[in-house]
Amino acid sequence: MEARQHTDRHYDAELKELNLKILEMGGLVEKQIEHAITGLVQRNDDVCRTTIERDRTVNRMDVEIDDLCIRLLALHQPAAKDLRLITTGLKITTDLERIGDIAANICERALELNKEPQLKPFIDIPRMAEIAQTMLRQSLDAFVNENVDLALSVCRDDDTIDQLTGQLFRELISYMVEAPQTITRAIRLLFIAKYLERIADHATNIAEMIVFTVKGKSIRHLDEVPGSV
Repeated sequence: MEARQHTDRHYDAELKELNLKILEMGGLVEKQIEHAITGLVQRNDDVCRTTIERDRTVNRMDVEIDDLCIRLLALHQPAAKDLRLITTGLKITTDLERIGDIAANICERALELNKEPQLKPFIDIPRMAEIAQTMLRQSLDAFVNENVDLALSVCRDDDTIDQLTGQLFRELISYMVEAPQTITRAIRLLFIAKYLERIADHATNIAEMIVFTVKGKSIRHLDEVPGSV
């Protein structure tokens, strides 16, 4: 009996460790987005290079969390909600790792843009980045608090990023048409806009998985995000 209680306590401790590690990785990835945009807006090569280098830490955390999830699955054979939590943890870290890669990609484009005169004031891209960061933060808050309503609101916010991407695309196309010498810079800015759109998509993926973890229902691939589940 005592051995079983010890095993249960150890299992609960590992589940808490999983939650904490996912939150730690999410916080780091959110900072990576912030630093990437800072490097772009401030035209700071050092910030960009440091952010790219820090992606190794994100990758290491991804591996550590994967190992923990696999150990939990193998040793404890969890069922029902715990099983959904652990499998969701595996998927969340995949999205977080990819967001980290995207932040590094933004820095690579910023390093290229910093070699040339600035094409236009940075207004749209920082706004998009702020929305994407908020979506990521809220999806992780929803994960910790098992808040389905918050997760659903993240899914709905994805439309805002899509609209801003479309607006910026049309503006940059006009730059390229009117002044062909701006094409290279405009295309790099378009890449960054698409990167931020993808970050929002990954945050949405996380939010959808939270709904699945809590409710056991999948809302992926629905034409419209439900008001409640």
